[in-house]
Amino acid sequence: MERPTASPDVVVIGIGCPYRCDDGVGPAVLERLAGMCAGDRPLSDLAALVTCDGDLTRLIGIWESAASAVLVDAAQSGERGRPGTVRRFDLADTELQYGPLTASSHGLGLAEAVALGRALDRLPARLVVYTVEAADTGVGNRLSDVVAAAVDEAAGRVAAEIARIAGWAVARPGCDASASAAVRPRPRRSRGTWR
Repeated sequence: MERPTASPDVVVIGIGCPYRCDDGVGPAVLERLAGMCAGDRPLSDLAALVTCDGDLTRLIGIWESAASAVLVDAAQSGERGRPGTVRRFDLADTELQYGPLTASSHGLGLAEAVALGRALDRLPARLVVYTVEAADTGVGNRLSDVVAAAVDEAAGRVAAEIARIAGWAVARPGCDASASAAVRPRPRRSRGTWR
């Protein structure tokens, strides 16, 4: 697990283990975010990007110093879930419920971590959770095809969330207002130049 080096306004926590197939979607989304920009700035300038294995006390230790936290995790909703579905929960509006809709792929889920953080008065002022419905959480170091295909959608939605929290406009003049125009992939560096 990485820890934020300062007390950031926004922390994004990718929860999961990349050696349990789709449970690694949280870290995969963070890896994608690390190569994205909001406006002319890397997203990593606007938010601390941190991975965590899902341990409740570690989660609370990461988010407690942030004003806003965005969590990304795999979920297993049983028969009702469609693998690859990305869901958003804003805990300012909704309380996570125990049960199949928000069940984490870990032994204890996000609902338990949030309940513990609330009981200890160690929740950030704003807490948003993105889940990606898992297809396979067995042993392996590869996301299922349907969950791998959802990584871009989840990263785009989280990047737009970061931009909103940080006060960046989601769309600029001349851009599609329904898209997150403030967020675009970061250019790749090749032979000392940006392309």
